[in-house]
Amino acid sequence: MRHLILALFLASPALAQQIETDLELVLLADASGSIDADELLFQRQSYATAITDPAVVKAIQNTLYGSIAVTYVEWASNQATVVDWTIIADMDSATAFADALIGPPRQASGSNAIGAALLYGMDQIEGNDITGLRRVIDFSGDTMANTLGPAITTSRDRVVAAGITINALPILRNNDFRSNSGLVNLYKQNIIGGPNAFVMPAMDGPAFTDAIRRKLILEIAGTVPNTAIATALLQQIP
Repeated sequence: MRHLILALFLASPALAQQIETDLELVLLADASGSIDADELLFQRQSYATAITDPAVVKAIQNTLYGSIAVTYVEWASNQATVVDWTIIADMDSATAFADALIGPPRQASGSNAIGAALLYGMDQIEGNDITGLRRVIDFSGDTMANTLGPAITTSRDRVVAAGITINALPILRNNDFRSNSGLVNLYKQNIIGGPNAFVMPAMDGPAFTDAIRRKLILEIAGTVPNTAIATALLQQIP
């Protein structure tokens, strides 16, 4: 199923060539041991809700090409592509991506390999048949643990050197920004990088979906919050 949507855009010889779009975006979501089955489904549903938000679709249509390319990857000890590269240009294509996101079984599990996950995200961008004006990895997680694979900062530097921006969405447990501020700062210092890179903290529950929506709009527009750490979580984005 994960190859179905992209295949629709590659069905004819004319479309089987390089696709040009405004943004190549890897949604790199946490599926490690700290994320149980209900939380994994909630994350997917939150991304599905955010990508089909009218404000997000409008932001996509207001880009130079009027489209973006998105893939959804889950990371843990291993990495797994849940939904392959999809061109989103309107509500129908956004809905198709969202629908494809909900069904697949969990394929990533175990401990934490953040450095490997970042490199996997880079490989997805460099190995596709899409040319985007901008290339971004949207990393989310609730930890800085890196028990397997290459070091986080080494991987980050390789990704940034390839011309890819890494943004981060630290998941704050217990809805307490103050007690989780250390994780936010660690993500700022060790994970993000590249032009206009930023951190957007996300609380548990309904606020998580809203944080994703705000982050997507910023990434699609190619802009940043008021500060590298997005302390203005309640800033209204139309």
